[in-house]
Amino acid sequence: MIKLILDDQKIRQQLYPFTLTRSAADIRVGILTIRQKWEKRLGIKVSVDSDAVLDPPGQADLQPVIFAANIIPGKTFIDERTGGHYTPDRLLQQDGLRLLEHPWQIFEFNDWALREDFSLLTKDRASLPIPGSVTAIHPENIFIEPGAVLSHCILNAAAGPIYIGKNAEVMEGATIRGPFALCEGAVVKMGSRIYGATTVGPFCIVGGEIKNTVFFGYSNKAHDGYLGDSVIGEWCNLGAGTTNSNIRNTASPVKVWDMSLAAYVVAGLKCGLLMGDFSRAAINSSFNTGTITGVSANIFGTGLLPKFIPNFSWGTNPPARYDFEKALQDIRNWKKLKNHALSEKEIQLLQLIFDRN
Repeated sequence: MIKLILDDQKIRQQLYPFTLTRSAADIRVGILTIRQKWEKRLGIKVSVDSDAVLDPPGQADLQPVIFAANIIPGKTFIDERTGGHYTPDRLLQQDGLRLLEHPWQIFEFNDWALREDFSLLTKDRASLPIPGSVTAIHPENIFIEPGAVLSHCILNAAAGPIYIGKNAEVMEGATIRGPFALCEGAVVKMGSRIYGATTVGPFCIVGGEIKNTVFFGYSNKAHDGYLGDSVIGEWCNLGAGTTNSNIRNTASPVKVWDMSLAAYVVAGLKCGLLMGDFSRAAINSSFNTGTITGVSANIFGTGLLPKFIPNFSWGTNPPARYDFEKALQDIRNWKKLKNHALSEKEIQLLQLIFDRN
């Protein structure tokens, strides 16, 4: 056995805004977070360097092995168990991994990660039966967890697997193409059109047209509007009619603000919206190509919105400063809708972000 620690100190600023509120190890790519992938594959508890936790039982005397938290492991990166033990040299194989160095790579790697996680989570397990009202294309590539509800929808797994998580729901009229994951407790609303490679994280609600997008968890895009080549953090909300551009009218490379360089850098030909935790957009918001929003921004304004929206922004034309106590109360209101409460640890973290902004 090993004691594995994931170190993200060197990468945190490069993965802004998502590492403002979490370790890089807790970024979701595919079905699972990076930390969960390590834990599932190794069968051990994994810590990050910022964790203030005691060693898990049985690991106190183990020599730690430290990996960069932005390494996304795949099945060929980690060997199978040999005699119930792992050694560092067996982990240092360079095949079958992705190195997450920019926030837009979360959606770029999502196709690969969805396939890896699907194989990992469904190996030697049986799916629930696909309901008779569901039109299933390549049903052998569809896995449904206990408690999931599906009715009169279309699941097309010809181009990639489809994973429906525990207690998730796909409403009637939804059309989904793989690779796709709907995580625990999440909902796809009526008439949605979803293309791969898309991940809808735990307890999210989505609708409208979505393509190649990752929702981390507890966020909503519940109405019509297009969202493509994007990453949405936790506890975000996109108002009805909100749409993003994911490719420039000139089809030239998209540039995105890089916080570590304090400059715009090329992110490729396609990049939509990268939204930090606790941020919300008003109805009919129009996000420009390659937009980054910080944490806890209340976004509204006319026309195409700015490509960079700072933490705790109030509006965009021009942005004002979100009152901190009001921001906390608004977050509490949104959390209450899903039977959660704002923790003291979250308040302290938000205060730190607010003070540094």
